[in-house]
Amino acid sequence: MNVQIATLANGLRVVSDPVGHLETASLGLWIDVGARCESEETNGISHLLEHMAFKGTERRSARDIAEEIEAVGGHLNAYTSRETTAYYAKVMKEDVPLALDLLADILQHSTFDSDELERERAVVIQEIAQVNDTPDDLVFERFQETAYPDQPIGRSILGPPEQVGRYTRDALSAYMDAHYRAHRMVLVGSGRIEHEALVGAAEAAFTALPAGAVEASAAAVYGGGDCRMTRDLEQAHLVVGFDGIAYDDDDFYTLQVLSTLLGGGMSSRLFQEVRERRGLAYSVFTFASSYADGGVFGVYAGAGEGDLAELVPVVADELVKVCEAVGDDEVARARAQLKAGLLMSLESTQARAERLGRHMLLFGRPLPIAEMIERVDAIDADVVCRTARRILQGGRPTVAALGPIDGLESHDAICARFA
Repeated sequence: MNVQIATLANGLRVVSDPVGHLETASLGLWIDVGARCESEETNGISHLLEHMAFKGTERRSARDIAEEIEAVGGHLNAYTSRETTAYYAKVMKEDVPLALDLLADILQHSTFDSDELERERAVVIQEIAQVNDTPDDLVFERFQETAYPDQPIGRSILGPPEQVGRYTRDALSAYMDAHYRAHRMVLVGSGRIEHEALVGAAEAAFTALPAGAVEASAAAVYGGGDCRMTRDLEQAHLVVGFDGIAYDDDDFYTLQVLSTLLGGGMSSRLFQEVRERRGLAYSVFTFASSYADGGVFGVYAGAGEGDLAELVPVVADELVKVCEAVGDDEVARARAQLKAGLLMSLESTQARAERLGRHMLLFGRPLPIAEMIERVDAIDADVVCRTARRILQGGRPTVAALGPIDGLESHDAICARFA
């Protein structure tokens, strides 16, 4: 991986990842700002701002932006997470200057036209309604709120609809000015990219980014608890989770192996026991989400009302078992899955750019694939069991359940299974 890095005078970091045999390139800006930067009064504004960036600048209308990128067969998109906002494009190699110009324009010269803002607020409110109508999305929203109560990282990325409907142009501009600072941004190009040309173009394009310090986000403090919502559905949706670990934790890769071993594929323990052997759920999987200063680890399952009473003891039993012993063969299988995912991601310029942007924000440097694979290869069965005990034993589980859940045992009873 021939990655090169430069830092512009305003603090913007520029990272290039040339892949010379390709005809395309992915280009994007990763910004160290997300939902956890918001106060209770501004919840959802990061996501609305991301939407509005495409709705017109001082020299381009929303339609101009769409037509210019699509006229060259490219695409332009963005996303907001709890800790990051990203704006990115994929184009043919000769259209990298256009992609850079579009990204620079929307991030520095968006106008937040009042008519466009009114329409986009309505669009986001519809997006919120869609989540509320999608139980396997909504249960994760409630899980996050319960795991991190009364703090920014526990709130919805989309925000409450009544607040989204009130955000003004001035509020968006003020939030952007406060948080979209050059030193919190990383510009990444991957694919048919020339480093010096990218740096020179970025120096010319990003002259209006503000500099200066930004107030740090509030620390993530895991709480845990119980959230239950009875709904007239065909399935009960259940998430049981625990306090996790940060990206820079020594056990980060071990937890990924543990998650894969438990619920990361058809050969995983939970899939085999819950679905294949007992037929208790169509969907069952584990997740390990990390943040800059914490994380969550847990299990999701969707089950019929009559299966819920049996499901929880089975899932809990599998989690307890993994604290005691795992086989060398299943650890090797999980390691192979993780390594294959890392190596396969090298074939996507978007995935390469995403990884580099995230690493630069988190660690201040890109982690070489060889370094990550070496850390995965060092994981053995004893380390997996130790990490399982660290996460699963003695902590306060978070439970979120939605649907026909009368058969779900009490939170105290679920906690006792991991005591």
